[in-house]
Amino acid sequence: MRISQQMLFNTYMSNMNRSLNNLVETNIQAQTQKKVNRPSDDPVGMARILDHRETLATVKQYRDNIDTAKGWLSLSDATMTQVSTILTRAKELAEQGASGTLTDDNREQISYEARQLFQQLVSLANTEYEGKSIYAGHKVDDNAFTEKLWMTTNDSNVSSRNFTITGNADKTIVVQFLDSGDIGGGAPLDYRYSKDGGKTFITKTLAAGNTSLDFDGVTMDFDLGTPPTNIPVTQNDSNNTNDTSGTWMWVRPTAVYKGDDEDSIDVIGMNTNLGGGRTNAEGSFSKDVVVRIDTATDLASQIEYSYSLDGGTTWTKGNVKPADGVASNAVLTIPGGTLTIYSNTGGGGSNALGAGAQFVVHPDTAAMNVQIQENEYVRINDVGKDIFGGVYQLPGANGASVVFGGDSMLMSSNSSATHNMFETIGNLVAFLETNNQTGVQHCLDSLNLSQKHILTKAADVGGRENRLAVADNVLSSLELNEKDRISHIEDVDVGELMTKLSQQQIVYEAVLKSSSMIMKMKLLDYI
Repeated sequence: MRISQQMLFNTYMSNMNRSLNNLVETNIQAQTQKKVNRPSDDPVGMARILDHRETLATVKQYRDNIDTAKGWLSLSDATMTQVSTILTRAKELAEQGASGTLTDDNREQISYEARQLFQQLVSLANTEYEGKSIYAGHKVDDNAFTEKLWMTTNDSNVSSRNFTITGNADKTIVVQFLDSGDIGGGAPLDYRYSKDGGKTFITKTLAAGNTSLDFDGVTMDFDLGTPPTNIPVTQNDSNNTNDTSGTWMWVRPTAVYKGDDEDSIDVIGMNTNLGGGRTNAEGSFSKDVVVRIDTATDLASQIEYSYSLDGGTTWTKGNVKPADGVASNAVLTIPGGTLTIYSNTGGGGSNALGAGAQFVVHPDTAAMNVQIQENEYVRINDVGKDIFGGVYQLPGANGASVVFGGDSMLMSSNSSATHNMFETIGNLVAFLETNNQTGVQHCLDSLNLSQKHILTKAADVGGRENRLAVADNVLSSLELNEKDRISHIEDVDVGELMTKLSQQQIVYEAVLKSSSMIMKMKLLDYI
């Protein structure tokens, strides 16, 4: 076969370009230190690299979430520690104030610090992390608590009734009734109050039919028919606030919780045709549950139903409540608890359930959870009233009530201690400011319970912090493992690469030299 100059040239160029391309590819790997720089270098390896990078991105997001959660919980932990320290100081003040050796001036002097401690506790309960309240549930843009006036009395007939107080006072107002009777009744009632700790009193008359007491800037409204008891006539001129005769009231500070709660579960019925039929859900629900009646029936018959945990996008079907033969309450089992549909027989309504009728079980949710691993979440906030107490008005309720119940509004020998911190400190302030030694003594047990409750809640926060630390260590190990696997596929062996680079450089130089020598040779050189 005749070898033409054109064929020689094409062959030389092909060999030269191939050698140069190999040298350039190796040079790129030397620059990037990676043997896979584009999908064509290793299609399967690139797919594995992308999978590992996606895992790394997910791990990074989880670790960012953990950092955020650590910030919230660490601040909460520190806050509760400070609260416990303040309660220790409050107990010291209470022990001093409960001593019979102190004068009224001594208790007044102690009261100034006690009120400052109360205000500091309110400030701590409103602690924010990056501008978000950590104790207000989902209502993170507002303070969890605000200061409010509340009432303590020695009369259980008064403490059991509803009341409202409006206005502000820098010092506890102590109130006595000079007449017995029903507030808002047909006869006027005389009462007196003091705004200087019981040193001087002002006497006023509550007109017949009126339910509002006026304390010069502070107004107190009672339920109609609240029955206060008068003090004996012989004690009308006594300013002894330790006397237990008749109805006494101390209008003193507390804190009202303004965040949201996890106390109730609402049920919303749609297209139920039950008339005035009532429903109720019980259990522990982390999200809304939608319940759908699949076949027309009634409460006494078999009920076929489905439920959805994603707002109706997907349904779990085939659930059955067997027939019981009587028009009784129907209890449907759903994730987290039960839904009860109460019988309407005798109420003029219907017990029929049409196909397609739905019930939405909507729990009050105050928790803010962050994802720290697949299918694993940690709560970062808390409901302030469940930690610090105070008073709270449920959504839709007519008035506020004391958190945890108990006897924080009743000061008597048979009243029990409470772990409601704000109520306890509010009472301590009231009794110190009004020189009530017996009242201060009542506060001591409640202070111990309140501090123990705070420390228990702090332990819960600490447990979540420890869980975050464990999760962070697991994710750190996973991150290192993923990076190692990516490096095994993607990174180049530097020693091997340098050897390869030197070899290809020699090859390329040899191709250039040999090609130039051969291209110089022609037939005329031999004629």
